[in-house]
Amino acid sequence: MTTHLNHPVTATRTDRVPPALDSDELAAVIEEIAVDAARRRAEGGGRPERALALAREHLLGAVRVPKEAGGAGYSLRDFFVLAIRLAEADPDVPHILRGHWGTTEEALRTRDTDRGAGLLRSILDGKIFAGAQSELSGQPGVYTYDTTLTADGANFRLNGRKFYSTGSSYADYLRISANNEAGQQISATVPADRDGVIHVDDWDGVGQRETGSGTTILDNVVVLPEEIGEFRRTPVSGKPRAPQAHLLMHAIGAGVLRALTAETATLLRTRTRSYSWGNTELAREDPQLLAVVGSLSSTTFVVEAAVLAAADALDTATLHLWEHGVADDALEFAASFQTSQVKVAVEQIALRAASEAFDAGGASWTRQSVHLDRHWRNLRTLFSHNPTVYKARVVGDVVVNDADLPSVGFF
Repeated sequence: MTTHLNHPVTATRTDRVPPALDSDELAAVIEEIAVDAARRRAEGGGRPERALALAREHLLGAVRVPKEAGGAGYSLRDFFVLAIRLAEADPDVPHILRGHWGTTEEALRTRDTDRGAGLLRSILDGKIFAGAQSELSGQPGVYTYDTTLTADGANFRLNGRKFYSTGSSYADYLRISANNEAGQQISATVPADRDGVIHVDDWDGVGQRETGSGTTILDNVVVLPEEIGEFRRTPVSGKPRAPQAHLLMHAIGAGVLRALTAETATLLRTRTRSYSWGNTELAREDPQLLAVVGSLSSTTFVVEAAVLAAADALDTATLHLWEHGVADDALEFAASFQTSQVKVAVEQIALRAASEAFDAGGASWTRQSVHLDRHWRNLRTLFSHNPTVYKARVVGDVVVNDADLPSVGFF
């Protein structure tokens, strides 16, 4: 499916466009990202700078922009297929781009405004956006911030400290949430290298270690009036919900499982030692060990299928919005509800599969040089972005009591 805008924007570039989903160009880019990730693992780790350079060069941040506007016209299903493939190569990369892709969707929704058109021009120029939203200060409420925006003559100043700043240290622009002097929430978009913006590489999570998800310090950062936008607080009737960013975490998880399945199969296929009480002389012919890989492969299939099914629902809702200029509440509900169901359904089976993969090997598979443990760690980190138990409760409340979904950005 190819996406089109009802009110097209004018393309700003003609010398390059994003690659088609089934193109040799995209396949080569993803392969280079995978090779670079393997090299960095062998060398003890490191930031995926080459991968982000490739994302800029090949405009992977603009794949959702329609062809008539200079993009590749990916449907949301196409987009999630891309995310899965990128995650199989290196799960840090689509995670880093999560905020950017969210910005792209907002730009497409607001394309008729100066702000939306400006965002699209930057996206088509290969610029990368990231968000600096969350704080560790423990303020009560969903959208309350210690970060402040205060007037300074004709301009403004940002001061605060953000955490979980995924992608910020790789980005060209940051989208920063804050409270203004009236206590209202605002969103400011500023260059990531502006004076006073300090990126701290202090993310110490067990997984997704090179996503730049640590601290961003805002020390008296100048903000121009035109860089300030409305903070979209809650979905209301006729407005889109925001499940895409959450479904992306599970698309990345599907890619992780694809990589785990391929690596486990290779390890078993090439394993030269077996146990004296095993079923066969060759490990790759042992029916019990084959069953482990078969179960892992099946789990991978189910997780990917669930993600793409929810992507189809999200596609339907988004196309209605683009064609009619107003969201359909029922379609938005269905997309958000299915995204929540995906989270509740797939996480435990994915984590169990990542643990049980070790049953097909021996002690050698636990060696750090094999890196098999990274898959479980990455999955656990991805799935911890918002509590599964609360999502399960909401799904149950909808099914039993015909309840509505909460009006917060997690749904």
